[in-house]
Amino acid sequence: MANNDKTVRVRLVKGLRGVQARHRLSVKALGLNKTNDVRELKDSPQVRGLINTVYYLVRVEE
Repeated sequence: MANNDKTVRVRLVKGLRGVQARHRLSVKALGLNKTNDVRELKDSPQVRGLINTVYYLVRVEE
């Protein structure tokens, strides 16, 4: 399958202060800890769902 090797780069652009606890957990599940952290993750529906949950905190760099 060609879709398995696609990745997506995610950058945390805003701090987590004052953010809902569930959204904090979603950011942690993406592997982001501090502002400007970047992770390259496998592009999957689960990762896309986490990104959509915290769309206002992260930037997707494809």
